[in-house]
Amino acid sequence: MVAICVSQIAIWEDAYLKNMNKQRGFTIIELIVVIAIIAVLAGIVLVNVTNYINKGKDAAAKGNLTSALTNGAVYFDTNGNYTNFLTSTGFTSVTTALTNAGYATTSSIVSGGTGWCASVVLKATTTNSFCVDSTGKKVEAVTASATCASGVCP
Repeated sequence: MVAICVSQIAIWEDAYLKNMNKQRGFTIIELIVVIAIIAVLAGIVLVNVTNYINKGKDAAAKGNLTSALTNGAVYFDTNGNYTNFLTSTGFTSVTTALTNAGYATTSSIVSGGTGWCASVVLKATTTNSFCVDSTGKKVEAVTASATCASGVCP
């Protein structure tokens, strides 16, 4: 009886080892499914990361235009008007920073140099624009075509 049990265990062990040798790796279908899942997840992450990068750039652009308000106030205190403010270092340094970041600025002066405004189209939401003017107004407009043609934000 003991001999039968030992031989039976040996048979089961041989069968188990033969079965294990047949199932050594993953099938090609399993690998393709895993790669597809990883690709979908990577695509989702890439879209979100791009959006967050653009929101960060927009925050920097808003900060740059807001600093133009301070520069404009200093220019007005020094000169008494805004006649040449858009060509001054206080404004061109802001527009240069925005241009280097890939933004196109729109700016205008009120006739007689009594006011100015500047705007950019935002990247995170390409349908919005951000505008500042000499009155201290800071507006995020819902339309990208909102420019400051008359020297004030729309």
